[in-house]
Amino acid sequence: MSDEQSTPSFKEQFLDPVAGFGVTFRTMFRKVVTEQYPFQKEPTAPRFHGRHQLNRWPDGLEKCVGCELCAWACPADAIYVEGAPNDEDGDGRFSPGERYGRVYQINYLRCILCGLCIEACPTRALTMTNEYELADDNRADLIYEKSDLLAPLLPGMEAPPHAMTLGDDEGDYYRGAYAAPAPSAPAKEEK
Repeated sequence: MSDEQSTPSFKEQFLDPVAGFGVTFRTMFRKVVTEQYPFQKEPTAPRFHGRHQLNRWPDGLEKCVGCELCAWACPADAIYVEGAPNDEDGDGRFSPGERYGRVYQINYLRCILCGLCIEACPTRALTMTNEYELADDNRADLIYEKSDLLAPLLPGMEAPPHAMTLGDDEGDYYRGAYAAPAPSAPAKEEK
């Protein structure tokens, strides 16, 4: 090995470290870009995939019919659904179909928020919201139950179980051949 190959050149020895320090000095005086996350939350994109939500019909019945297709479509095995039959007489229904999802769980320790469960749902019962804060310090709290996932009752909705009020049978619900119930007006006080 010759001496010329083993000794570093002037450029390698002196100019390369100075160029590296030049990058440091240039960025040292720039304004710092800091996210003020917990205090200032930026809006998410409209099609962002966040926490799941189980939707309801306008009368308050659940859209989930307990078919378990979302659980089958989930590549991370994060969804557990247990279906049960609705009441035969029709007064104690949770959904307009023959069945409803008695147990519905999503394990957010496994969920990769891919949205394949949304595509698999035949009744559009499952959608994804823009909520992205899913961290917790307890593993058990990251397994969301049906009560955590159900959409809230809006004015004019009745909490299930109750009879179908939008149509005569489940076909009216799924075809959209119903009129939404009018919101209940507050009672007027007589003077």
